[in-house]
Amino acid sequence: MVKNISICLLALFLLAACKPTSEKAKNNSVKKLKILIDTDANNELDDQHALAYAFLNPDVFDVLGVTVNNTANGFGIQGQYDEAERIITLFDLGEKVPLFMGADKSYAEIAPSISQPGFDGQPAVDFIISEAMKMKDEKLVLVPIGKLTNIALAILKEPKIIDKVRVVWLGGNYPDPGEYNLENDISSVNPVIESGVEFEMVTVRYGEPSGTAAVTVTPAEMDAHMKGAGPVASQTITGRHGGEFNRFGEYSAHLFAKAEMYGNPPSRALFDMVVLAILKNEKWGQKQEIPAPKLIGTAWEEQPDNQSKVIIWENFNRDAIVDDLFELMKKTSPEI
Repeated sequence: MVKNISICLLALFLLAACKPTSEKAKNNSVKKLKILIDTDANNELDDQHALAYAFLNPDVFDVLGVTVNNTANGFGIQGQYDEAERIITLFDLGEKVPLFMGADKSYAEIAPSISQPGFDGQPAVDFIISEAMKMKDEKLVLVPIGKLTNIALAILKEPKIIDKVRVVWLGGNYPDPGEYNLENDISSVNPVIESGVEFEMVTVRYGEPSGTAAVTVTPAEMDAHMKGAGPVASQTITGRHGGEFNRFGEYSAHLFAKAEMYGNPPSRALFDMVVLAILKNEKWGQKQEIPAPKLIGTAWEEQPDNQSKVIIWENFNRDAIVDDLFELMKKTSPEI
């Protein structure tokens, strides 16, 4: 009798001990988003913060790699590559996050040579294809925060990736014409949308409260929340404007100090970072599904009968997004 009671007590003890483990396993079952960031990192200062935000959220994002493309203000494709490398280095991710050089020219200029070895952008394009083709039960989230050239070329070279990726692009003033990323390669936009790939446009809308242009920060805010904040890197980088840095927070404040400000109060938008923010929390933006439009020149032509749909993102929660960045930087500071 005593033996049976002892066995029962032991069984109950083991069951109780196992319960927290089971609950923990259940809580950890949420998959991280597998993402690949395609960036014109040296264009201004928002790309750097988009990369940093992704790296500051390792529980949310599994960053498989970074590819770069060249737009007008980035000091060439090498300048874009170098700036992306600086941010990766500041987070000690050089051994974990591969970096590939992508398209310098436009889709229209490169597409005819897509089957030839050594075409412009091949390292990035081949990496995008390789990572996409590994997907089985989930989609790789492609996050182009520059022109769409590398994405369009990857789809052209290997159409099988269309069903394996989700493209979330920072670009366009939709429904109005123009925008920097769009205008840097107009020829790449329709090939992506018309491919039928899952496509989402995170709108910019210069001067309007409904786009990412409204997610602004002032130099004073950056000084208060970024200086001295964030993880300390094992290596020191030389910034694009000079200076030595081993924390992203210090580099961020320096970038803002060197940049031209706009509006009242004088500030800059964190355009590209918003894409990562709404991927983390969809409640920080509003989305609507519409029939896929067509780009004519730099203007959008509606196609109300189009069976193919795209997602448009707008009306972003500026305070929630910016506060999250500042809180992440605070949490990752060694002295906090």
